[in-house]
Amino acid sequence: MSWFESLILGLVQGLTEFLPISSSAHLRLTAAFAGWHDPGAAFTAITQIGTEAAVLIYFRKDIARIVSTWFRSLYTKALRSEQDAKMGWLVIVGSLPIGVLGLLFKDQITGPARDLRLTATTLILMGLVLGFADWQASRDEEGGRHRVVVQRKTLKELGVKDGLVFGLCQAMALIPGVSRSGATISGGLLLGFTREAAARYSFLLAIPAVLASGAFEIKDVMENPTHISWGPTVFATVIAFFVGYAVIAWFMKFITTKSFMPFVIYRILLGILLFILVGAGVLSPHAGESGG
Repeated sequence: MSWFESLILGLVQGLTEFLPISSSAHLRLTAAFAGWHDPGAAFTAITQIGTEAAVLIYFRKDIARIVSTWFRSLYTKALRSEQDAKMGWLVIVGSLPIGVLGLLFKDQITGPARDLRLTATTLILMGLVLGFADWQASRDEEGGRHRVVVQRKTLKELGVKDGLVFGLCQAMALIPGVSRSGATISGGLLLGFTREAAARYSFLLAIPAVLASGAFEIKDVMENPTHISWGPTVFATVIAFFVGYAVIAWFMKFITTKSFMPFVIYRILLGILLFILVGAGVLSPHAGESGG
C-alpha cells in the first residue's frame, strides 16, 4: 500500500465510520473504483482503532464516569442502582453478540462477505430499514392532525433486553455495507429511543467491539508481519482519528434537529449504482481483492 492510498483510505475511514453509510463498504469501494487491492479486514480493524480513539476523547467524561462507577459498584452495593453502573453492564451485555458471532463467522466475514453484490444489497436493504425507523421517529416527534406526540425513550430507560437488541443490530455490521452506526441507530429508533440516545449508546457500544477486533488483528499481523504495510496503516489510522473526531462533533449536533433521510437516499443510490456497474461488467464482484 502506498502513502497516497493510506491517506485517501484514512480520510474515507474517518468520514464514514460514524455516519450510517458503512465505513467498511466505502473502504472496499474506494479500493475497487481506484483499481487498488482491497485494504482487507486487518487494515479496516486497525484504522477503526483511530476512529474509536476519537470516540474515547469526545465522550471522555461520560466514559470515565461510567467506568469509575461500574468498578466501584462491584464492591459498593449502594452504587449498583446508579445509571452509570447500569450503563457499564449494558455496554458489556450489548457487546456479547458481536463478540460471539465475530469469532464464529470470521472466515466468512473476511472472505465471501466481501463480494460487491452483497455489499450493494446490504447498502439498499439497511437504507430502507433506516428510512422506516427514521420515519417512525419523526411521526412520534411531530404528531399530527389525528396523532398526539409520543415521548421517546432516553438512555435512563435502557434495559437488558434493549441492550441485547442493540448488540444484535451491531453484530449485523460484520457484513460490509450494513454500517455499525446505521444498524444500531435503526434498532434504537425502532425500540422507541430518541435519535440522540440511540446514537450515544451506539458509539459507546462500539468501543469494546472495535478495540477487541483491532487487538486480534494486530496479534494476527504480528504473527505474519509481511501481510500489512505498517507505516501507511499507522498513517491512515492517525488521519482517521482527526477526521473522525470532527465528524462525531458534527453528527451529534446534526441528529438533534435533522432527519436521516439524506443518508437513506445516498445508501440506496450507491447500492443501485454498484449493481449497475457490476451487472454491466464495469466492476468485477471481486474488484480490488488481493489476487482478484
